[in-house]
This record gives sequence, C-alpha cells and structure tokens, in this order.
Amino acid sequence: MTTIENSFIKVEIAAKGAELQSLFSKDTGIEYLWNGDANFWAKHSPVLFPIVGSLKNDSYIYKDKTYHLPRHGFARDNEFTVEKISDTQAIFTLKDTEDTLKHFPFPFELKLTYQIIERKLSLSYTVINKGKAKMYFSLGAHPAFAVPNTPNTNYEDYYLAFNDDERLTFWKLEEGLVADETETIELNGHKLNLKHALFYNDALVFKTLQSDCISLLNTKNDYGLHFHFDDFPFFGIWAAKDASFVCLEPWCGVADGVDHNQQLIHKEGIITLDEGEKWERHWEVECF
Repeated sequence: MTTIENSFIKVEIAAKGAELQSLFSKDTGIEYLWNGDANFWAKHSPVLFPIVGSLKNDSYIYKDKTYHLPRHGFARDNEFTVEKISDTQAIFTLKDTEDTLKHFPFPFELKLTYQIIERKLSLSYTVINKGKAKMYFSLGAHPAFAVPNTPNTNYEDYYLAFNDDERLTFWKLEEGLVADETETIELNGHKLNLKHALFYNDALVFKTLQSDCISLLNTKNDYGLHFHFDDFPFFGIWAAKDASFVCLEPWCGVADGVDHNQQLIHKEGIITLDEGEKWERHWEVECF
C-alpha cells in the first residue's frame, strides 16, 4: 500500500489496479471513500481501461479478428509499478504484456498520477501509444464515495448538486449494454436527491451532461465533497443495490449499444491515438 498525505488529508492507494483505497480528511475526521464491503461491491475506485462498460458478447472485432475483454477492461485487476515522488505525489504505471496483447493488440503505457494539494486529491490519467499503428481505447473513472459519511445521517439525507443547469436525461442499460431508450429525471433546482431505488436498474448513463463539478452534500450538516472533472463526454452515476455509496464516473467511452456491430473502430466514444502520441485527462475531489 502506498500512502501520501499532508496536513489536511491522507490517501492510500493499492498497487493492484492503482486503486484508491482511502480518502481521509484530517480536518473533519471523515473517511470519504466507500469501504469496499464485498457483500455489496468489493471495489473502491477502479480505473476502466482499455474499455468502459460492457462489450456486446464480451468481445470486439479489430482487423477481422475477434478479441475478448471483460467489463471495464483489465487494468483494474493488474499490478502497477509504483514510484513515490514525494510525501504528496505517487505515480503508478502499467505497460502492455504478452497477456494483455492477446486481448488488446496495442502496445501502451498507462500512468495514474495521484497528487495532494491542500484539501484536494487529483488523479491524472496518461495513455501513451507505444506501438507503430493507431491505437483505439476508452478510459473511465469509477470512484465510490461513502453515503452516509457522517453519523446520524442516512442515504436519503444526501443529494448531488450540479454546477450547471441540467436536464438529466439518461440512457437505460439492457444487460450492461446501452439501450435505445432514455428517461429524464426532474431535478429539485440543481439537486438530485439520492435514494437506493435510483440504481435498481443499473447505472444512469449520461451523454450530454453540462456540469463539470458535482457536489455530494446532505441536509443534516455542512460536510461534503466537490468532485471536479472536465472533458469527459460521458458520465455514469451508480450504486450497488441498497449499498452505502454512490459512484461518480466520468468516462471517455461508454458501453456498447445493443445494436453495435462490434467493430472497435466504430465503437461509440472510442479514442484514437497515433504512434507515440500521449493522451491525458484528470479529475479532483475536494473534501470538507
């Protein structure tokens, strides 16, 4: 386990999946990350790479060859190499292997850089195409924040506050694939009140979100967090059935549609990276 910290927050990250394990505020005494209870969902904050969501038939076609990948790809289950830069920064790196090339025929380097600045944790993703041909991939974040995170509050006391005007139209999922059907949630101002039933039919998948910050707040006290993200064209909000968390998931990529032809280069939201090119995105969370 790698630990980075300053006077305000302490963060723990596992080498497996370069996955955030703890986000603790020394100011408030609050653990803001989901505890990973395997009875509900054993993850905390996996990286989704080289795909986001499910593939139709768990497979895709590239240059007339069929490849198989599990939901959300393989990075979250692989060991990353770790370089601790300072007390407040650590870099985790994953490179292609003989095994990854069987499922994803592109040489790559994936870096996750965790950095603490005052009361904020930032996570930056860098993908480098190490091959001699175009590379096609998706990448997403999947952090799960504890709800409730303070005593004497319950799930229904919490809400998500969007920093822009939203008409929350989400795409429904059918067995993990994006269906052709949408549904719209009416907001109370900029607020989406949390309730377990929101997620009984899987994640809420958004393709037209206007906001670049979502705050997790509650009606009983002033503790919460601001989750900042930018230049992610898709966004998911999810929780396991009746679990005490909510996932805020900025994505560059999305699950296959139910009618997708399985061709990788035609996949919705697919990112194309030329030989030697570098691609970057980041998000940050501020706890209070």
